[in-house]
Amino acid sequence: METSEAILKIKNIEVKYHEVILVLKGVSIEVSRGGMVALLGANGAGKSTTLKAISGLLKTEDGEVTDGGIEYEGKFIHHERAAKIAKAGIVQVIEGRRVFEHLTVEENLKVGAHLRKTGSVKDGLQMVYRYFPRLLEKRNETAGFVSGGEQQMAVVGRALMTEPKLVLLDEPSMGLAPMLIHEIFNIVTKLNREERISILLVEQNVKLALTIAPYAYVMENGRIVMDDSSERLSQNEDIKDFYLGMGGGGVKKSFRDVKHYKRRKRWLS
Repeated sequence: METSEAILKIKNIEVKYHEVILVLKGVSIEVSRGGMVALLGANGAGKSTTLKAISGLLKTEDGEVTDGGIEYEGKFIHHERAAKIAKAGIVQVIEGRRVFEHLTVEENLKVGAHLRKTGSVKDGLQMVYRYFPRLLEKRNETAGFVSGGEQQMAVVGRALMTEPKLVLLDEPSMGLAPMLIHEIFNIVTKLNREERISILLVEQNVKLALTIAPYAYVMENGRIVMDDSSERLSQNEDIKDFYLGMGGGGVKKSFRDVKHYKRRKRWLS
């Protein structure tokens, strides 16, 4: 990917768990300052591991970057602690809507405020409520009792309270109704465009991800097998077969119809 200025450069990293299980193999990704990039792939491809390698959360799972490096704003961060990485402006929104269920929605948002460097907590809340007006309506409700979509909005809002430079979004559409998914992704797009927050999006909804992210990487078995502009990837026959369920001529195909192993072998050769 050609970038004028990259805020994040993942350089040929290898990741192992428990010192022996090789999960990522020579992964390289770039995110430009103020840009949005999608990381696509099936379950178990290594997408979430990549995000945890960036945010420092790998260490909590006995994982480690054993080769290559991760550069953020010109400094290598892959050996830093998660707390230091978060203070530097990288925040990960973990899959599964991890709200503090016993706190109110607004109390959940305020949890993110301890990392703020400028402005007041009130300023942060006003910005979150401007982008997520639904959270303003629900601010005094217990977070564990609001809908799944509202919980997802709350965890993204909590991330915004930290004044992030780079947000790592892990499967934000998981388990949500289509209407809510589009609402959340529209807001994420506005945040990227208006606040210039860089975003690395991990998403299984490939069609949607290719619609909102201008550039994307495709991951299989711990490797990057393809990267290009989203426009070109959406026209790629392999992407149509594996991820969009479309064969030649735009005809829907079942997974069994695809010569999967033959094509995968070609990708990884």
